[in-house]
Amino acid sequence: MRRVLLFLCLAVIANTTALADDVPWAESTVGKSWSYDEALAVSKGDLQSLLDRGKHLFTSKFTDLDGGGRPKATQAIVPTLRKRGENPRFQRTSGPDSGACSSCHNEPITGGAGDFVANVFVSEGFESANFDSIDAQFSNERNTITVTGDGLLELLAREMTAELRLQRSAALKQAHQTKQDVEVMLETKGVSFGTLIAKPDGVVDVSKLQGIDTDLVLRPFSRKGVFTSLRQFTINALNAHHGMQATERFGVRWTGTHDFDGDGKPDEINEGDVSALTLWQATLSPPVVRTDLPDNWKVAAARGETIFSALGCNSCHMQNLPLKSLIFSEPGIYDAAGTLRAGDVGETIKVDLAQRDWASLLKRNDKGEWLVPLFGDLKRHVIVDEGADQLGNELMGQRFVERDVFKTAELWGVGSTAPYGHRGDIATLDGVIRAHGGEARDARDAYIKASDEARSDIVAFLKTLVIK
Repeated sequence: MRRVLLFLCLAVIANTTALADDVPWAESTVGKSWSYDEALAVSKGDLQSLLDRGKHLFTSKFTDLDGGGRPKATQAIVPTLRKRGENPRFQRTSGPDSGACSSCHNEPITGGAGDFVANVFVSEGFESANFDSIDAQFSNERNTITVTGDGLLELLAREMTAELRLQRSAALKQAHQTKQDVEVMLETKGVSFGTLIAKPDGVVDVSKLQGIDTDLVLRPFSRKGVFTSLRQFTINALNAHHGMQATERFGVRWTGTHDFDGDGKPDEINEGDVSALTLWQATLSPPVVRTDLPDNWKVAAARGETIFSALGCNSCHMQNLPLKSLIFSEPGIYDAAGTLRAGDVGETIKVDLAQRDWASLLKRNDKGEWLVPLFGDLKRHVIVDEGADQLGNELMGQRFVERDVFKTAELWGVGSTAPYGHRGDIATLDGVIRAHGGEARDARDAYIKASDEARSDIVAFLKTLVIK
């Protein structure tokens, strides 16, 4: 009898899996989750199928059958269990707070930004507790930003990190050879990150670094610039917003169990599916400059672009950063443990972004480098002061970054991503420019002192930077 019952149970499980994989109306989004080797094999034979899988996972709403929800776990980046009780299926503040990635990233296209209603709440305190308050003393409220063009941002960050680390290595070598301290200015792609002092004994004085972590890794994702890669950001979001635990961080290797969140669904999303999600985002078309404009708008925008530069706005919002290669390899090399890295796999999945239809829109400089029109610098800056503190509305730190420090927001696509500010509580471009302080104070004051026509021209220019 027991053997018969066991056979029947196995048959039901097998049939459920088959339904999830083969039946269009099955209520499982993931079905059988792909391993990394499966994703690698698919990428060699039919890359588009892998990208289609990524889009499917980005747009479909995760269900209980997939493992959506995390009754016993918190939204913390490091696997952390609740001290007591269980999470509800959805919780607006501490999450899970969404069924699908596209529930928030959807304006004006899938993968885009989100309105104020799509705000999320970020808190280091959620590692040990859940909050039902949106008070700023408990969490930082963040508006959803676009992921379009993020593959190019990660490639820029990888190249910049490599160049900065080479400069550090050269300084250490020189200090060792000369037996003297060597001070080196760190600069890559026209962006300065301060100086460091290499000492003969191998010690590095990093007290004069600016806008970057002491390991010299550029982290281009999140408002604070604290996440290294799309893959890391995706794994964090899967757990925080959907209650989907990636096996590479929450699986048996790191937690000792196949079902860390205790929802009865083991190994919810494997390395292959995380790769598919990451690569689909990485291949999204970057924002563009709108050209289908009436003549008066074209004239105003041209003037606005010139004024934007003259006022000093482009000292941080740099129009272009040069990129040597458009080969996006996944996984990357700079992530920390708990996010799959190139060294963890025998072969990475490589996608040549130069072969994407949108690549023809990118210009190239005289060195043959691709010019990425991000209007940013991937650097952190102090952007508030006593006279202009609206953008400093967060009371809690994140990953040891000071409360008044934020990564320069890339302006490409800004014409499509209202509302503005980290919380999405500023309705207009004029309003968010006036909110700048700190290192941006001089440019902000110059903007305020400019004529009404000049300010209107700047807005006309910014409104041409759109997502399509």
